[in-house]
Amino acid sequence: MKQLKLSCAIITFNEEKQIKDCIQSVHDFCDEVIVLDSHSTDRTKQIAESFSGVRFFVHDFDGHVQQKNRALDHCRGEWILSIDADERVSPELAASILKFIETSPKKGARINRLTYHMGRFIRHGGWKNARYRLIRKDQGRWGGENPHDEIFIQDQSSWKKILDRPLSGDLIHYSFTDLTHQIDTINKFSSIVAFNRNGKNKKFSLLKLLFKPPVKFIEMYLVKMGFIDGLPGFIIAVSSAFSAFLKAAKLYELQKTGLERPSNLRKDYKIQDNSE
Repeated sequence: MKQLKLSCAIITFNEEKQIKDCIQSVHDFCDEVIVLDSHSTDRTKQIAESFSGVRFFVHDFDGHVQQKNRALDHCRGEWILSIDADERVSPELAASILKFIETSPKKGARINRLTYHMGRFIRHGGWKNARYRLIRKDQGRWGGENPHDEIFIQDQSSWKKILDRPLSGDLIHYSFTDLTHQIDTINKFSSIVAFNRNGKNKKFSLLKLLFKPPVKFIEMYLVKMGFIDGLPGFIIAVSSAFSAFLKAAKLYELQKTGLERPSNLRKDYKIQDNSE
């Protein structure tokens, strides 16, 4: 079989409200769309398979990094675009991607992600960021600390990543339906982080519990100018400080009480392998 030019990889779990718009944003310019699901109980599968060019797979979910790397392995394209179900590729970004893969000798490209939250696009406080999402097959893998994953390009230094100019256009991120959803996500993600850190025998730090939250607020609201986004910028900075507090507090709870895992953590979530 002739190798495809561009694949898109998406992981899902109960994404019936998001997956249609996500696939529509990539379907017309990608040669195939890979959807790797973790036993959804809603209409995710039916909606995804209603699109031609979608290849749907199912695998148990044991972590974000692990699952996203599995999705990469299913892709047959020379290039792979990896996105989440709550993200949309803008027309400008789609055009930039097609131009890039036709002309560039590089192993990957960084893409700007722009998040919509609390009735507006958030452009400051570190929320608009550029990360690698487009890679040549076998030239990059997902890594980082679950659930805050990122793609690392093979044999690329940190300074090269910083200097690598992102493509034109934005990856639009509809991360939360409202503030309540954001708080629920913070609660879930902080449990994942604490669970992984405890499983890797990282010790609780009182200094991090006391000082990381205010430092995080200052970083987002002042250093990264979250104040420019108005009151939403202030609320986001406070919620991020709360997230830092919860990660440390939950690690303390796990180590102090001997609790096996936080009660809101999926039972199939496993401690992340250091090789990921």
